Amino acid sequence: MNPTRYEPWTLMNLLHRDLDRIAGRHFGLAGDSGEDGNAVADWAPPVDIIEEKDRFVLRADLPGVDPDDIEISMENGVLAMAGRREQEKTEQAEGLRRVERVSGRFYRRFTLPDTADSENVAARYVNGILEVTIPKQTQILPRRITVEAG
Repeated sequence: MNPTRYEPWTLMNLLHRDLDRIAGRHFGLAGDSGEDGNAVADWAPPVDIIEEKDRFVLRADLPGVDPDDIEISMENGVLAMAGRREQEKTEQAEGLRRVERVSGRFYRRFTLPDTADSENVAARYVNGILEVTIPKQTQILPRRITVEAG
């Protein structure tokens, strides 16, 4: 049995951060756009990473995100996905008790192995799932060079 360490202040700090973010967004304390300027992202979409024989495939769950709001970049072997899901404009309706769908900015980065071909990355978005395909470079086997005696 491993003893676990209980840190109650960690939970309190998370609660304070979330409350500050919510208050800033709803009462205009963080600017017109609702962004506090300190956070890189408001949420992180779940991503599956699959390595196949000839490629890597990343699948991200992005329901409700407009494909035009998704940016994908690849630099120095790091694939970055960023975007935004807008909050739905709903009027306070009778019976509405809770809203759990997250809105705002998202940002994810993935370091890819040297075998990834960064020139031929492709992405497609279907039914709320973003699929990024990164082909692997062809493997060049080392070749033995004979030294001739002169």
